[in-house]
Amino acid sequence: MKTKLETTRMCRWLILVLPLLLQGCGALVVGGAAAGGYYVGKDERTVGEIADDATITSTINARYVKDPEVPALDINVDTYRGVVTLYGSVGSQRVASRAVAIAGSVKGVRRVISKLTVVPRS
Repeated sequence: MKTKLETTRMCRWLILVLPLLLQGCGALVVGGAAAGGYYVGKDERTVGEIADDATITSTINARYVKDPEVPALDINVDTYRGVVTLYGSVGSQRVASRAVAIAGSVKGVRRVISKLTVVPRS
């Protein structure tokens, strides 16, 4: 029987790893590795830039999961050539500012664009 701490750790791990595993699923469904190669071929970024952007996105998501104030599951992080765009809703302007600050502190981030909506929660 798993303890509450083990279950919490497993959930956090899944939250961190699942987005990385699912990022390529669209390509796999369409046609496997060939479709993935097509995607990379149509993207203006180099393979290195795509990898750097994926690293930035996953690092930000991991920091959100660790932060007790930021609702990691409510924020979508998109990175393109080091420019991070945040989408989603948060409970206060303070939380939105914290999410932006965390994203901006990650190595490789050139700029953060916040498209977060503040929706007070009751």
